[in-house]
Amino acid sequence: MSTGTAAVWGRAEQQDFRSRVRGALLGGAVGDALGAGVSGLVLEEIRAAHGVEGVVDYVPAHGRRGAVTALTQLTLFTVDGLIRAQVRRDTGAWHPPTDVHRAHLRWAATQHDWGPDERREDNGWLAAEEWLYARRDPARECLAGFGDTVMGTLDRPKNPTARDAGALTRSAPFGLLVSWEPGLVLQLAVECAAQSHGHPAAQLSAGAFAVLVHGLARGESLDGAVQNALALLAERPGHEPVTEALRQALGSVRQGIPGPALIEALGATDAAEEVLAVAVYCALVSEDIRHGLRLAVNHSGPSRATGSVCGALLGALHGETALPPAWLAELEGRATLLELADDFAMEMTQGPALHSPAAVAPGWLARYPRG
Repeated sequence: MSTGTAAVWGRAEQQDFRSRVRGALLGGAVGDALGAGVSGLVLEEIRAAHGVEGVVDYVPAHGRRGAVTALTQLTLFTVDGLIRAQVRRDTGAWHPPTDVHRAHLRWAATQHDWGPDERREDNGWLAAEEWLYARRDPARECLAGFGDTVMGTLDRPKNPTARDAGALTRSAPFGLLVSWEPGLVLQLAVECAAQSHGHPAAQLSAGAFAVLVHGLARGESLDGAVQNALALLAERPGHEPVTEALRQALGSVRQGIPGPALIEALGATDAAEEVLAVAVYCALVSEDIRHGLRLAVNHSGPSRATGSVCGALLGALHGETALPPAWLAELEGRATLLELADDFAMEMTQGPALHSPAAVAPGWLARYPRG
């Protein structure tokens, strides 16, 4: 795929890409929802509550089965920001980190407002979705990072010591920019991570995750995508913890039957590089998406984060039709996820037909205002 927005897409290519976009967004949400009911529990507590196999299906969280958390909310707004960046490009304004930051400020409004504020002309359709106005265990670092309009940058990041997975888990959409070069995808994810997380390991974990999704969305194998990510990371100061975590994930594949012991050896904290390593390992050893996600949430680490990242990887790898139908049927917000996924795919493959410097489809600009 050539770089730029003028790439010519055949019909089969468009359909494959849309399936992978849907897969990444729905898969991440399914993993989030599967882990939400046991997040914060150690393995012994999970087994005591749900049996020796742990969680094998959705369990109630936030008042229902299949509920998603702030991880999925933020991912949705990341997609919204990336579409806005493409739409605003026609005006001569081209700075995707700013558009993503504005989108995350719209997410922040959902965490304290009762519902959509119709006076805000820049909301677009996503911020008008009432179901998103719910606080679902957002990371303190994300609330603080988007608590005012000042944008964190690489030189002056928000929360300079924050190393948790709050930036990592919202970064799959950057990888869906398949017409970009991998190095630019990494850079964009890192810059946007700095808007809430200052530690290099948190930023580079987000960048590496985006590069993995990018490779999978372009048809690479997961192992090949990991190798590419390692090569790009090697050029970055402070990459060592993330590089080591990914190398351990690759090495663990050959160490025996997959299970909690091997997973927890990769890490059981919410450090971004450990969450990434666990998710990558579970995706590498998975027999199918159901098996991979069950592995990804049944351990003593942050289950919804590892489930979300693993689900996005497997969804991008296999496409939406490989996702378990029963889990999709109960997934909160599925209609919104599908609508946004299809809008993103349409923008990336057919953007010039929707807007140009000379003309814009009015309905598209209503959905994704340039303001």
